[in-house]
Amino acid sequence: MAEAMTTALVDEIVRTVLASAKYAALDPTLVAEVAAQEVSKGRRRKDAIKEVKTRLHQSVGAYWDGHTNYASWRAALEAVPDDAAQETLLRSIMRSHHSMRERMPFLEHFYRTLLDAIGPVHSVLDLGCGLHPLALPWMALPANALYLACDVDQEQIRFLDWWLAHYHQRGRAFVWNLLDGAPPSDVTGRVDVALLLKLAPCLEQLERGIMQRLLAEVTARVLIVSFPAQSLGGQRKGMLATYTAQMEALLTGRLWRVERFEFPSELVFRVHREIT
Repeated sequence: MAEAMTTALVDEIVRTVLASAKYAALDPTLVAEVAAQEVSKGRRRKDAIKEVKTRLHQSVGAYWDGHTNYASWRAALEAVPDDAAQETLLRSIMRSHHSMRERMPFLEHFYRTLLDAIGPVHSVLDLGCGLHPLALPWMALPANALYLACDVDQEQIRFLDWWLAHYHQRGRAFVWNLLDGAPPSDVTGRVDVALLLKLAPCLEQLERGIMQRLLAEVTARVLIVSFPAQSLGGQRKGMLATYTAQMEALLTGRLWRVERFEFPSELVFRVHREIT
């Protein structure tokens, strides 16, 4: 009886949260997992709903400026007359996501630094991708490279899947809840590079220890893991030292070669590993 009541309460919380326009496109499995965590703490319905929304905002919603319009973005991209106009438009769209906006001033340098030195990259897995696939024109991947991207916003993923086809990039975008672990190899295959860009702080807010699991499960030759070097408000507050220590803890006991890079607003670790 108690289990049935708990399940019913979780289901009710999920329906309520997804009825909000801000969270309507989120993967229901993510909302359900966060709701179950809050119910397990003994929270009542009203308090649990409030806490679920707060945690989803901190991990997903806070990074958007509230002006997403995928239909208009798609129409505009379909109408651009040339590559230069397309890149100008892409920069404008990417600024809608705070993580990408921070990367705009050093976009070209970012990919040259991180990708050029690891040989031809024939496959990429972009975890918790946000709008990052829109930066493909700056990545200089081989023409036949496979690009796989996943996130929890269903509307966003439909737009990005269209973008990959429109850009003639081999690959796809798909919905995936990383609290369930990394996408299995029968979904992604073994890839050259997995991107986990500014992902750790968001995921750890939802489930402590999830990054340890992801690092073990992702089947990639190279992992590129980044952390914000400043808050959304532009404050640094010792974040480099904090996240360096967190990454060192994540890598404890792993015999992987690690390189560290600092960009104006981003701390990046390039991890070279063997796939068994």
